[in-house]
Amino acid sequence: MSALPLDIHPEVSAALAERRPVVALESTLIAHGLPWPTNLETARQAEAAVRAEGAVPATVAIWEGRPTLGLEARQLEQLARQPGVRKASRRDLAAAIVHKAFAATTVAATMVLAQRAGLRVFATGGIGGVHPAAGPNGKFDISADLLELARTPVAVVCAGAKGILDLAATLEMLETLSVPVVGYGTEEFPAFLLASSGLPVCARVDSPEEAAALCTAHWSLGGAGLVLAQPLPAETALEPADFHRALVRAETQARAEGIRGPALTPFLLARLAEWTDGRTLRANQALIVANARLAARIAAAFPRGG
Repeated sequence: MSALPLDIHPEVSAALAERRPVVALESTLIAHGLPWPTNLETARQAEAAVRAEGAVPATVAIWEGRPTLGLEARQLEQLARQPGVRKASRRDLAAAIVHKAFAATTVAATMVLAQRAGLRVFATGGIGGVHPAAGPNGKFDISADLLELARTPVAVVCAGAKGILDLAATLEMLETLSVPVVGYGTEEFPAFLLASSGLPVCARVDSPEEAAALCTAHWSLGGAGLVLAQPLPAETALEPADFHRALVRAETQARAEGIRGPALTPFLLARLAEWTDGRTLRANQALIVANARLAARIAAAFPRGG
């Protein structure tokens, strides 16, 4: 992997060379998580939020087999518009490179490439986690994001884990993997589109400087990834009862249609948006931008940039 080719945008490369703050942004939410044109609008807003805080955005994707950090405006639009864009996690990176694929990177894959380029802070909407047991075999679907957090030293700024997941089991898994789950301005784990899960985090920070100091201490002890979770803006949070009614309906349809694996989360999010009259979509958009803004502030709080 030492010879892994990385296409780093000149603006990102200059910022890294000058030790200015840079924030990694994932591309799966653009290609798979949000519909057109909301996906492009949200990607642009997230990048603008990073810039407004004095940091440089580096949206990550695989472009014709080249791991790319920092996209041009035309590339963002192509990623948002083009059908059939692959979804690449860590396991898929080698094949995407060899086959010269056009792929969007998940949380796990974005962490890998961000760390290779020297980035320490990454913003996303919500991490993956443990799906509820489903079906007669009772098997769990566990996101590779959790294992990546245990191996790659990158701080992931998010709104917790997606509310379609088993959040208690997700937190148990992160504890087992020794991944700190830190609440930003909260002592409860945010539940993505809901204000709170009612589950405790292992630590709380209340400023970008405190968050950066905690990350630095964690890495100095040989730690890997961290989850820095802030609740979504209160005015956009969904009512739990409305959310769970729509979720049960979506899960029932997914089981009936045999949808599982990487296709499950995008399917559930699409149904939730449809059955909540777009409220989940608006909340998702708001939290992505808010997380990008916070990530930029944290990146800037490191002694010599993030």
